[in-house]
Amino acid sequence: MARTTVSWMELPAAGSKPSWTQKGIVLRVRQRSRFADFVISAIDGFKRHRTSRNAALLAHYGFLSVFPLIIALTTVLGFVLQNNTHLRTTIVNSAMANVPIIGQTIGSDPSKLHGNIIVLIVGLATTLWAGTKAFVAAQNGMNDIWEIPDDERPKLAQSRLRALVGIAVVGVSQIASGIVSGLIGVSGLAVGLLALLVIVSIAINIAALMASYRVLTARRLTRAQLLPGAIGAGIVFSILQVVGGALVIRATKNAQSVYGTFASVIGLLTWLSFHSIVALLGVEANAALDRDRFDRSAFAAKTAPTR
Repeated sequence: MARTTVSWMELPAAGSKPSWTQKGIVLRVRQRSRFADFVISAIDGFKRHRTSRNAALLAHYGFLSVFPLIIALTTVLGFVLQNNTHLRTTIVNSAMANVPIIGQTIGSDPSKLHGNIIVLIVGLATTLWAGTKAFVAAQNGMNDIWEIPDDERPKLAQSRLRALVGIAVVGVSQIASGIVSGLIGVSGLAVGLLALLVIVSIAINIAALMASYRVLTARRLTRAQLLPGAIGAGIVFSILQVVGGALVIRATKNAQSVYGTFASVIGLLTWLSFHSIVALLGVEANAALDRDRFDRSAFAAKTAPTR
C-alpha cells in the first residue's frame, strides 16, 4: 500500500497534549497505511463523539416504541379474529405465533384477544411518541459525529419534523425489506432469483440509510459523503435480517421455557442495539473518510509550490 502522510491539521497545537492517535507507534502506523489511518480515525471518533451512548439511547427509545406497537397490534388482531375461527387457526399456525407476547397469547388461548378502540389509540400514540424520541436521538448522534455546533442544529419543531420523515423512510423500507426477506425464505426458488432478491434487499437498506443520514443530519451532505457508510451498514443490516433474526428467535424461543417473556425482552433489546450501533458506525465511517479527504486536500494546498 502506498505510503501516506498524516495531515498538518492533525498535529497537536503548541502547548497541548497530543492524543493517542498522534504519537508513538499509532502515528507511525497511520503514516504508513491509509486504511489504518481511516480505522484509527473512526475508532477515535467513536470515542470522542460518545457514539456508544447515543446508540444506547436510540435503542432505548426504539425499545419503548415496540411494546405499545405490540399492544396496538394485539388490539387489531382482537378486532380481526373476533368470530373468525378459520383465520384464528391460520394465524396460530403461522410465523405470527413467534412474535413476543402476542405469539404466546395466540398459542395458548386466542380467545383472550379483544379489540379496544381506546387501547388502540393510546398504543399508537405512545408508539409515535417513543419513535419520534428515537429518531431525535439518532439526529443528536449524527450531529455529534459530524461535529455540528449546537446553534446550527434544528430547533424543537424542526427536529420533530425530521424525525417523522425518518420514521416514514425507515417504515416503508422495513416493509419492503420484510417482503423481500420473506420471499428469500421461500423454498423452491431458483438460485438466480434468490441472488437477485438478496441484492434487492441490500439495495433497499442502503437507500434507506442514505435517506436517513441525509434527513437526520443538520448539515447538507453530498452523495459521496453518504454512500460509503450506507453501503457498509446496509450490507450488515441485510445479514442481520437474514441470519440474525433467525438466531434471535431461536435463542429466545429456547429460553422462554425458563425465563418467559423476559427472554423476549432481552432478545429484542439486543436486536435493536445491534442495529443502532451499526447505523451510527456507518455515520462514523462517513465522517472519518470526509476528514481524511479534507485533511489531505488542505495538506496538499499548504505544501504546493508557489509560482
